[in-house]
Amino acid sequence: MARHPDRVRPAPLTAVLAALVLVAGCAGDSGRDAAPPPAPVPDGPGRLVLEVEHVGGFSTPEALAARVPLVAVYGDGRVVAPGAQIEVYPPPALPSLQVWQLDAEEVQTVVDRAVTAGVTDTADPGSPPVADAPATRFTLVTDAGTSVREVPALFELPDDSGLTPEQQAARGELRGLLEVLTSPEPLGATGPEPYAATAVAAVAGPWTPPTDPALLQPEAAWPGPALPGEPLPGGPLTGGAGLSCVVARGAEAEAVLAAAASATTLTPWVAGDGSRWTLTLRPLLPHETGCADLAG
Repeated sequence: MARHPDRVRPAPLTAVLAALVLVAGCAGDSGRDAAPPPAPVPDGPGRLVLEVEHVGGFSTPEALAARVPLVAVYGDGRVVAPGAQIEVYPPPALPSLQVWQLDAEEVQTVVDRAVTAGVTDTADPGSPPVADAPATRFTLVTDAGTSVREVPALFELPDDSGLTPEQQAARGELRGLLEVLTSPEPLGATGPEPYAATAVAAVAGPWTPPTDPALLQPEAAWPGPALPGEPLPGGPLTGGAGLSCVVARGAEAEAVLAAAASATTLTPWVAGDGSRWTLTLRPLLPHETGCADLAG
């Protein structure tokens, strides 16, 4: 079955290194004034330094709400990104996440490369005529402040995009940055290891039987907080329309993770009152605190 374009497949190592050399060599020709890179935020668990995520695009409200960032880098050196996704349908209930580890110097290198790649730039990256493609949002957090750059259709650029050579070059630098971050061994990262979540969000909607009886899944007792939870903020564009959300923490999170290990995205979850729910499970990342982070 075709996979959703959310997940970026890392390029081969030689191609990534070549792209970085090209970025470094072209930085002086990009028209940007060179500036000293800002220092990263203070070291500490959950202190976000750099996040790259898809926003918008054509997908279900549940998928939009529970979408996992393409990569998140933290002040304590953790780099969290999606791992290999098994090619089956229905897919497992839990997305695969993995974590690498950088040291303090390597975190600074990430910041330097993000600045060189143009994350702090404000030039218009262009809007190619591509329908339903997500935008890619880069968020860099340092002691100097927060820089956000959003690029429409970064990976779906058609031949007749109408973009200027400068816009195409800027997009290439950002793609090169993301490629190395999603496979950061060239930066000196160790790992990866499976990401151990301490909290799990569940985006809840009423369960309906699948149209194909062959896809009917065994029921599973829901071991987390009472369903359906609180309405998820936002409208259709942010995935909040008609959905609710709860967050399992501590022992409840452990129970949810254990139950989800044998569940799929089509599993009917049975609440304590006997009601059945379709749940889209999303491990929370270190900088996320609850359901509102998903809708944002």
